[in-house]
Formats: sequence, C-alpha cells, structure tokens
Amino acid sequence: MSRSNFMSRFGQVMATYADRLAAFHPNARLYLVSAVISGASMGVFRFLFNFYVLSLGYDQELLGNLVTATSFTALLMALPMGYVADFLGRKASLIGGASLSCVSVLMMVLFPSTPVFVAMNVVLGFAQSLAGVTMGPFLMENSGEKERTYLFSFASGFQTGSQFVGNWIGGYLPTWLGIAQGVSPTSTSAYGASLMVIAAGAGMAAVPMLFMRTPRLNKEQRSFFAPIAFFRQKPALLGKLILPMLVTSIGAGLIMPFMNIFFRQVHHQPDSVIGTLFAWGSLAMGLGLLVAPPLADRWGKIKFVVITQGLSIPFLVMLGFSPWFSLAAVAYYFRLALMNMNGPVYQTYVLEKVGPSARATVASLVSMANNFGWAFSPTLSGWIQVNYGFGPTYLGTIILYTVSIFLYWSFFLRRSPELKPEQNVTFLKVEHPIK
Repeated sequence: MSRSNFMSRFGQVMATYADRLAAFHPNARLYLVSAVISGASMGVFRFLFNFYVLSLGYDQELLGNLVTATSFTALLMALPMGYVADFLGRKASLIGGASLSCVSVLMMVLFPSTPVFVAMNVVLGFAQSLAGVTMGPFLMENSGEKERTYLFSFASGFQTGSQFVGNWIGGYLPTWLGIAQGVSPTSTSAYGASLMVIAAGAGMAAVPMLFMRTPRLNKEQRSFFAPIAFFRQKPALLGKLILPMLVTSIGAGLIMPFMNIFFRQVHHQPDSVIGTLFAWGSLAMGLGLLVAPPLADRWGKIKFVVITQGLSIPFLVMLGFSPWFSLAAVAYYFRLALMNMNGPVYQTYVLEKVGPSARATVASLVSMANNFGWAFSPTLSGWIQVNYGFGPTYLGTIILYTVSIFLYWSFFLRRSPELKPEQNVTFLKVEHPIK
C-alpha cells in the first residue's frame, strides 16, 4: 500500500470514528465517565486485595475461595438479577451495583476476618451481577445501530484503560500511605488504608449516573416470563452462542485472578514493578478495545473474535513458561490485549439480535457464562499452585482457550467461510408470548 493510500485509508477510519463518537447519547457519555472512575478504583482493588489478604497470614487457597464466592454468587444470581434490573430500571440498577461494591470493600477493611471476607465477596458478587446484566441492555437502549459497536468497545476500553492509572497508583499507594503511617509498605495497615481510599473511589462512580435520564421500562420489558419464552424458542442457538464463552471463562479462572501472585512468586518482582506492569497492561487492553470496532466492521464480528483469540495463544505460552521476566511481561501485554479486545464486539453481536423484552435475560446468560469458570476454577487453581506451581494451570488455560476458538469456528464459520459470519447464523428474535 502506498503512503498516499495509507493516509487516505487512515483518514477515512478517523472520520468514521469521529462520526460514531458524535452520535453517543448523553446517558452513554455519563456512563463512560462512571466507567473511568469505577475502572480506576476496582483496578487498584483487584491489584491490592490479594496482597492485603496474604499480609494477614492467609494463603492462595483462601484467595481462590474468595474469587469463587464472588463469581459463584454472580453466576447464581445472574438470571434473578436480570429481572431485578428490569424491575428497578437501568439507572437504579447501575447505581445499586456501584453502591454495593463500595460497601463490600469498606466492610472487608473495617472487619478483616474469613467470615467477613466470604460474606462481602458474596455482596461483591451481587454488585457484579446487577451491574453486569444491566450494562448491555442500557447501552443497547442508549445507542443507534451505527455507533453501537463503538459504544460497547469504548465502555469497556475506558474502564480498562482507566486501570492504567489505577494499577500504577496501586503499585505505589501502600508505599505512600505506609510512609505516612510509619509502617512497612507491605504491612496490613498500609494495604488496609489503601483499600479505604479505593472504597471511596468506588462510591464516587455512582455520582455521574445520578444525572442520567432514563425512562421506566414498560410492562412487556419487565415481564417475568421473557426468560422462559427465550429458552423455549431458541435453545440450540443459545447453546452455540454461550458455550464458547463458558469454556473461555473456565480457562481464564485458572490464571487471571492470580497474575499478581504469579509475577511476585515466579519472577520475584516487587509491588511497584507489578503495579506498573498491570498499569501498562490495562492501557494495552484499553487501546485494543478502541481499535476493535473498525476491525470488526471490516472482518465481521465472529471472524474478528477467532483471529484475535487465536493470535493470543502463542503469547500465553510465552507468559506462562518463559524464564525471563522481560519476555513474560511483553507476552502479558499482547495476550491481554488480543484476548480481551473482542469481548464487547461479541456482546454486541448477541444483544443487537435480541428484542427488548429478552435483553436483560440474554445479558444474564452472558454473565453466567463469563462467571462460571471464575466460580469454580480459582479454588482448583489455588490448590494446584500450592502443590504443583503455576505450570499446570497455564497448560489447562491454553488447552481450554484452544477449544473455545475451535467452537467459535465450528459453530459460525466452518459451513460458509467465504460469507460474513453474520450471514451464517439464524439470529435471536424473541417475541413476547403475553400481550
């Protein structure tokens, strides 16, 4: 491609981007502000909480159980929360999710004990489920067809990109607060004070959502029978749409909750280095999410998912088995960006084909699939790490990711690869059975 053609193509892409951004609804813009605040806050929380628990004398088995408590709750409550989200409305549900996250972090700092940790991770699961099943329908209802993929990617991209700042601060916050208190940066006191700051930040994420103007859902959209109708009408297709995500989540749950522990124990890196690594990783993932929409427009959504996830596998191998920290760090960046940049694209692919009465239900099923592995895998992974190290967990993740990629290809691309994947699928269309 000549330089002039490249510049012309680049200009067209940027013009398209500007047009899509200008189309964002005011409610969507407020949500993006909230996503930045919550992304930064929860990024610090995820980075420091493991260290906080370990500083109290607990081990990875408890950490695995806590991740399981959160994800298992989110899994069990996904369908009920879909109905709750419809009943309360999108605005109240989003505010409720942010508020519950704030309360759960605060309680774990004020009353540190195993029962409180478990109970508050259950509350965090409620918050995660409520926010998760609300986000997709909310963005659907506050976007048009032309900018929808961009909005979904921007929502995820802003949230993960803001973790660049959050993770960087997380690497240094215990040091700063430890110096202020006259204690070690790796002490329980320093970690606890840091998490108190994070609790305040999590609460602030609800403030922009107070200014949203959202209509109350009508009776049809709030019907309890929409999930039943959906299951009866499209069970086979629903299984094809959900199964690859389910397999991916099982693999992700084996390693992702323990990445900070991996870099500390295997590569012997201090908190500040790991925090910086996570910060740049969040930025890499955020940038990946921002470049995803035009690529998905060009290749087709499912083909984009298969390509990006397939390219992530070699980097996952390097991450798990490289003896050099520098190579593992580079692999971490590429694997993180490639594996996660397709999530909003695929979520858009599913939800834009579903009627309003079934959106929260389908979002619930997506949430269940994403949380299933995280509900069970971390407990198994924690036990494996204590007894055998990280090697088997990485091997399991590689195998499961490969299976997931094969399922995407087999379900949506194998029959007519010359066609766009959207043309190969009988899409979801739910008619409400009760008028």
